[in-house]
Amino acid sequence: MGLLTYLILLAISGLIVGGLARLALPGPDPMGIGTTILIGIAGSFLGGIVTAILFRRNGAGIAIAVACATLIVYLIRRSRGGTLTDPGPGARRRRRF
Repeated sequence: MGLLTYLILLAISGLIVGGLARLALPGPDPMGIGTTILIGIAGSFLGGIVTAILFRRNGAGIAIAVACATLIVYLIRRSRGGTLTDPGPGARRRRRF
């Protein structure tokens, strides 16, 4: 597998994990697709570390990766002044006409 193929697959898996993490928390999150991908990759990395420490196995399952990415989304939301269900004053609200 070439490097470009690996990077594309890494971005796709990061997008899937990050998207599921954003769906796990109610309310809109003002993040772009790049941030979502980075959160997914970071959640997968953190999930792999947690799995290696706790279970002495390599690799994280999708559930652990999504749980860790959800924790990252929650921490970002808290740093912007939000709560678990409310994204806070920094969130862009879309007007519906």
